[in-house]
Amino acid sequence: MAIELPAASLPSQLCAQLTTEQDGKKAMASTPATPAPQSPAPLIPVNTPPAGFEAAKELPPGFLEFLSSLHAALTPRQRALLARRSYALRAAHAGKLPDYLPPSVATVQPWRIELPSWAADQRNQMTGPADDAELVVKMLNSGAPGVMLDLEDSIANSWEHLRTGIKNILPALAGTLSYQDKKRNATVGIKSSSVTIFTRPRGLHLHQAGILPGQPIPASLFDVAMITHQVDFASLRHPLCFYIPKSESADEALWWRDLLQMVAAAKGLPANAIRCMALVESHPLAYQMEEFAWNLRDHLLGLNLGRWDYMASLIHFNLENPKWVLPDRNTIPHDVPFFQNLRNLMPEICHRHGLLAIGGMTALYPSREDAELNARALAALEKDKKNEANSLMDGAWTGHPDQNEIAVRQFPAPNQLAARPANPEVHPDLRPAPANVGKCTLAGTRAAVRTVLRYRNGVLNGRGASLLDGYMEDLATDRIYRLMIAQRMQHSAQIPILDDQGQPIAHSRELITALFDEELQRLIDEPTGKDAGTPQTLRHARELSENMILRGEFNPS
Repeated sequence: MAIELPAASLPSQLCAQLTTEQDGKKAMASTPATPAPQSPAPLIPVNTPPAGFEAAKELPPGFLEFLSSLHAALTPRQRALLARRSYALRAAHAGKLPDYLPPSVATVQPWRIELPSWAADQRNQMTGPADDAELVVKMLNSGAPGVMLDLEDSIANSWEHLRTGIKNILPALAGTLSYQDKKRNATVGIKSSSVTIFTRPRGLHLHQAGILPGQPIPASLFDVAMITHQVDFASLRHPLCFYIPKSESADEALWWRDLLQMVAAAKGLPANAIRCMALVESHPLAYQMEEFAWNLRDHLLGLNLGRWDYMASLIHFNLENPKWVLPDRNTIPHDVPFFQNLRNLMPEICHRHGLLAIGGMTALYPSREDAELNARALAALEKDKKNEANSLMDGAWTGHPDQNEIAVRQFPAPNQLAARPANPEVHPDLRPAPANVGKCTLAGTRAAVRTVLRYRNGVLNGRGASLLDGYMEDLATDRIYRLMIAQRMQHSAQIPILDDQGQPIAHSRELITALFDEELQRLIDEPTGKDAGTPQTLRHARELSENMILRGEFNPS
């Protein structure tokens, strides 16, 4: 029996117009067919070079030929994988939620990777935007065992920022990147160290336009190709490493495997010359971690629990279920069961196969100007990373040099690969609803509105991540807040959201619009001093953010 699927990713109460159109089509079944209405164009434009850009002249010599062969082999497969993602989400909204896969060679037969010595200690991986040369140098000089240079969520997805990020990554890999320290009037370069450098390309769901005539290509493909085409492999202190983001199935690992092996072949390198780690930041992939790792075993060093994108994905796949209305984000404990069950499962799978398991980012950020905030942030960091170490994780992510020492200290050894729980649960519940956790309040909704408005304003002004009220907010947390607002609009009749007097308040479209009006005006009238832009960019940010919620646009973009 076929499942009739609802419109992908749209909350049901926001689908009235679509339902009316569908009912109308049924009534007109005997009349001649008319073209189906097209989905509205995405609000966030595809990354495209500026007008007048000539790829053949402005890109590195030989790059287009290098890219074209990869594009011919891998772009059709990327489009098929994206179609499968869309189907999986629609199926979840129709009641068929992600689940563990049947037994396979990946889960039944014994297999292990040989973790190289240069990657054995990853107790802290510092992460930050690749388009900020000063930050890149400071991260590489921080003493962190690993550093991830980001072309994805923490930079604005525009041509200028992408190009700057790649220009910084190449000399960073060669150890020659520097910046001018204005306070000391000195040039600061990268110190010699054994740090493992990772590059995070953009996710498989994004496209890059304006490179091959009339043919958008996977952004992942473009980013990896630009770096591998230009890097001097002979000068690297260890094999080139990527951090794979936003995967949603084990089959997607095969796409990445083939990309890495095609690049290696083109460069005359061994098939496994390029290594990687991968983020588990989507709900479907949590059920397929072992199969994903098997498919990438010739390249993979470990898995990372990308907790904030994972939370967004978890909400997205459970959007039709009122039991999944998320409490105010900052009232959710770090060891909430839907995180903790996955946090305990990941090291068991990874260690069984010789892979590292890395924990996520703590959102509260230290401050060198605010002593109280700094103490609170570092205490939260210590508690969070200790919990990850107790879950047998091998390391964690941080985003600030002041966090490195505390993070490393929580892990008892360079790694915990030999540590295994006595009686591991093979298939734990990865979807325990957040019952009796946190609070659901109008103040929380207002904070969500204010944060998505400020985050999007930052993006419009070239910031992919912004420090807002002590929390580092990026695309992942923006998605969480947009989804929280949509949940509350859809389900506030079943799950009470309390106003300032403790009374339930319906989260109608009119209420959300009013909250956007009020928070926009507050930001215009009372600027914080740290928000970039002008009243005009704030108004544009408000328009984008509210419309993304109302149109059900919750994919990471």
